[in-house]
Amino acid sequence: MTPLTALWLPILLSAVVVFLVSSLIHMVLPWHKSDYPKIPHETEIMDALRPLGIPPGDYMVPRAYGKEMRTPEFIERVKRGPVLILTVLRSGDFNMGTSLTLWFLYSAVIGGFAAWVAGRALPAGAEYMDVFCFVSVTAFLGYAAALWQMSIWYKRAWSLTLKSTFDSVIYALLTAGVFGWLWPR
Repeated sequence: MTPLTALWLPILLSAVVVFLVSSLIHMVLPWHKSDYPKIPHETEIMDALRPLGIPPGDYMVPRAYGKEMRTPEFIERVKRGPVLILTVLRSGDFNMGTSLTLWFLYSAVIGGFAAWVAGRALPAGAEYMDVFCFVSVTAFLGYAAALWQMSIWYKRAWSLTLKSTFDSVIYALLTAGVFGWLWPR
């Protein structure tokens, strides 16, 4: 067993590496350029929704629950459309600082869980590939597992989920490589 306190450096360094590589993937490579296509009549849609004052949040339109989903009225609203799953953000400045900070913290948390799992299973001085295996699987699950639920339940484009899953493989391998390199001897 390896104590979590002995793994603070690979936790933080793996978060830095994932942060930098994910920035390159999203800003330099064209891989994610088509993730969110522009909606037709964007200006008209924004102008129509603005006066409604919809507060920030996640919405489903039309919305029903339980038995209400089987009513003729609801079925007709679904047929008539449009059917939407809508996330409304706060209007104003689009500040990436908060999102980037949260992404870094998220990567550190995944590194922390990977450290905890590998640390429970492996002693100091463990072989590189043993560390790599435990950390890569744990980090992959942290980065990718919940993505699939969004496509299954909320009809998020499978292409987006698959590209993000591929990104997760990269992040997991990088995390595992850092841990294997810096595992206490």
